[in-house]
Amino acid sequence: MASLDVLSKEGTKVNSIDLNQEIFGIEPNQHVLFEAVNLQRASLRRGTHSVKNRAAVRGGGKKPFRQKGTGNARQGTIRAPHYRGGGVVFGPTPRSYSYKMPRKMRRLALRSALSAKVNEEAFTVVEDFTMDAPKTKDFLAILENLEASKKVLLVLGSEDVNIELSSRNLQGVTILTPQQLNVLDILSADRVIFTEGAINKAEEVLL
Repeated sequence: MASLDVLSKEGTKVNSIDLNQEIFGIEPNQHVLFEAVNLQRASLRRGTHSVKNRAAVRGGGKKPFRQKGTGNARQGTIRAPHYRGGGVVFGPTPRSYSYKMPRKMRRLALRSALSAKVNEEAFTVVEDFTMDAPKTKDFLAILENLEASKKVLLVLGSEDVNIELSSRNLQGVTILTPQQLNVLDILSADRVIFTEGAINKAEEVLL
């Protein structure tokens, strides 16, 4: 098992913890990570794009000129696609871009993402991350002590209102619980911070 230092909110070492190798110490599967990121990004697409085809465009009910004798090509409506104001051919229509991955692949992707952060030394374990009152200044001070000044993913053992209120105005800070872990947020973060309680719960969720 890999061993990591457990830090206090002041950034000093208070203990050490052995991480489960099956979750935090595997060889990251790049293909599964790629598929998981694509799945999440596809699921975020709203898919509300829409155009009008010739059946939906208003007007054009009357034949613009007679069939024969004009020397022009025959036309049935001025709302045909080649006319200005006509319908669109093969345009986008509302659809869902989401798709599914097998459960084992999703679990493997999460384990691969967490292991990648441990390998990159971008993974921090903190003894406790609680606040007596919501205060953004104090929250930023804790992040500075933990050397996590850039894009941060903080994983708590359970939801904490004070932490959420303290961080909601900060760009680049994401707060999750182990049940909410996802590959995109893990890989997007420059620093992943877990509380000790969150480590234990993540091992229960991902094993």
